[in-house]
Amino acid sequence: MNSNGKKNENNKDEQLEQFRVRDEGKKLTTNQGLKVSEDEFSLKAGERGPTLMEDFHFREKMTHFDHERIPERIVHARGFAAHGEFEVYESMKKYTKAKFLQDPAVKTPVFVRFSTVAGSRGSAETVRDVRGFATKFYTEEGNYDLVGNNIPVFFIQDAIKFPDLIHAVKPEPHNEIPQAASAHDTFWDFVANNQESAHMIMWHLSDRAIPRSFRMMEGFGVHTFRFVNDEGKAHFVKFHWKPVLGVHSLVWDEAQKIAGKDPDFHRRDLWDSIESGNYPVYELGVQLIAEEDEFTFDFDVLDPTKIWPEEDIPVKIIGKMTLNRNVDNVFAETEQVAFHPGHVVPGIDFTNDPLLQGRLFSYTDTQLLRLGGPNFHELPINRPVCPFHNNQRDGFGRQTINVGQVSYHKNSLAANTPAPASEEEGGYVHYQEKVEGRKVQRRSESFKDHFSQATMFWNSMSEPEREHIIGAFSFELGKVKSKSVQQQVVDMFSNVNVELASAVALSIGVTPPKEGGSNITKTSPALSQLNTKILPNTRKVGVIIGPNFNGEDVAKVCHALKAEGIIVEVISDKLGIQKGLDGTEIIVDHTFLTSDSVLFDAIYAAGGKDVSQKFKEQAAYFINEAFSHFKAIGATSEGISWLPKGLLGDSPGVILEDGNMNKFAQDFVQAISSHRHWNRDVVK
Repeated sequence: MNSNGKKNENNKDEQLEQFRVRDEGKKLTTNQGLKVSEDEFSLKAGERGPTLMEDFHFREKMTHFDHERIPERIVHARGFAAHGEFEVYESMKKYTKAKFLQDPAVKTPVFVRFSTVAGSRGSAETVRDVRGFATKFYTEEGNYDLVGNNIPVFFIQDAIKFPDLIHAVKPEPHNEIPQAASAHDTFWDFVANNQESAHMIMWHLSDRAIPRSFRMMEGFGVHTFRFVNDEGKAHFVKFHWKPVLGVHSLVWDEAQKIAGKDPDFHRRDLWDSIESGNYPVYELGVQLIAEEDEFTFDFDVLDPTKIWPEEDIPVKIIGKMTLNRNVDNVFAETEQVAFHPGHVVPGIDFTNDPLLQGRLFSYTDTQLLRLGGPNFHELPINRPVCPFHNNQRDGFGRQTINVGQVSYHKNSLAANTPAPASEEEGGYVHYQEKVEGRKVQRRSESFKDHFSQATMFWNSMSEPEREHIIGAFSFELGKVKSKSVQQQVVDMFSNVNVELASAVALSIGVTPPKEGGSNITKTSPALSQLNTKILPNTRKVGVIIGPNFNGEDVAKVCHALKAEGIIVEVISDKLGIQKGLDGTEIIVDHTFLTSDSVLFDAIYAAGGKDVSQKFKEQAAYFINEAFSHFKAIGATSEGISWLPKGLLGDSPGVILEDGNMNKFAQDFVQAISSHRHWNRDVVK
């Protein structure tokens, strides 16, 4: 208080002023004040060698980053998970000694957590973002964690830049806006000034970043790992999860609307699918490169911003995973599960990928903070199915009651137990890779090509996918306020494709590139979702029904849909029971108020003789919106009259009854199976 008895607001501001730091124009230092000469590359043994633990700057930077949020995850906070089992199709003994990859008769329990990256726990699930795809295998040799994403590459090449990336994509610190979105200045400023991100950005702005469901997206281990067999022979390996339903996505307008209509859309889809017995299934595939072929490609096999094109290095399908049980408690399981790429079993080892090397440090560190101490492995969801014995003791959350007086190695009081296991006894032995080189903070020359695979990605897209990428660039950069950043990004992506950059430039009002482009003509058909599997089962159809509908026809169509594994949910103007002309009774699942066309894969206007004008208008809104999102639309009886004008012609994917209900049902199923009808003439 001042002498007049009023609060002195300025005093508090003066107290805070000594803690305010303005970084503009200053040199970079550690938290101890030491000036830093390099902030792009961690310290390695040789340009392509492993990261060294003596890199105090990397450890300080990463440790501080890992501890920036409590208690939710800094990244991947918004997640959902399920239990399941994995079975290998054939023994992989030729390539790896990992036991869970040997016997097709053995089913290995798994726990899988899907997630978005950028948003907080309360954010929506259909935002444009990378999706986490992390799998914990509870094997007889210990837990193995395959911690990956639904995109096979990443934004950066060295883990020391991970805090910078996430700082840039998170809500801007001065106003905490925007939540769970990359459409803002700091993220695109990072992209423009860290051009190794070019390939990842092409994936991020493609349809892959807005998946239809967790059940319809691929998973990738991202990094290059090693398989090692009993003879000690190693192969480089990349991991792939391939969904049996194919890879499918939302359209952007639809994704935005779902975020408001049902922010839990993806977790609800996963939960409902498992509860109804429509278990999600993914096949595990591996790409393998013999060590002697490491340098035979036009990319560095250790570069995490590069894929191994499937046409050059085929994906060998080796097993399948079925998710068949929902969690009992989200906090105890989904939130407390602790993944770590360093949780491996004999037969699986690491490479010198500098992003992977940093993750091997970071994950344990962040679990220590999130889960309260070093005993997070004792939480039920994290406990291995095999026994564990070591000399670790005490700490927060300790549950094990260790019996005996010895807790050290070596010892004579307990006959030197627990004792290390030999390799023959199943002991883990690191692959003996030869490492030599000067201690340097540099990037290998083989990591410096940032645009060739970004161009290959663009070349591989279908026309609708290219339109979506241009639209995504235009939306994201249209939200950026800095004209300088917008121009920098356009100039950067002129190195990928001039037509792409020019279209975006015209959309956001900056100068189109006058030169640039790429002479890369290579394509990889596997990158286009146009070439994915298309199956109707587990698709969801909203059936709009009014009073006095044709019960026989509706029953016939719904039976045909269900026979193909399609999920049918009934929509009307009120809940309860709708009666048909023949006395058929159908239970209404949703009203126009509690549902929306964006929550369905297709709409069937089934008709009803006694509906109000308001009912017709609401039905027309559902149908028109589904049409604008390229979805299949079917209509019978009076339902045909509900279609807005302009949808009664030969629009692709619009199926109208012509008196033959069997043919209508067959054609409608086929239209649903196509996922989207991109050749439809709609305003995008």
